[in-house]
Amino acid sequence: MASALLAIGLVLFVEGLIYALAPAAVEEMLRMLRDLTTDQRRAFGLGAVAVGVALVWLAKALGA
Repeated sequence: MASALLAIGLVLFVEGLIYALAPAAVEEMLRMLRDLTTDQRRAFGLGAVAVGVALVWLAKALGA
């Protein structure tokens, strides 16, 4: 449970930092995402999930 709370907190921290420091860049990225097809967005999402799982696995393997 503590690991889940830590993970959620870190995601919210990074997301909030991006919105606070570069709101115009976020708007531009959203425009770019809107131009992608549904399949391209799905592939991007699945790739992000795969990278996230790999990072969690690596962190656990390193003893975190």
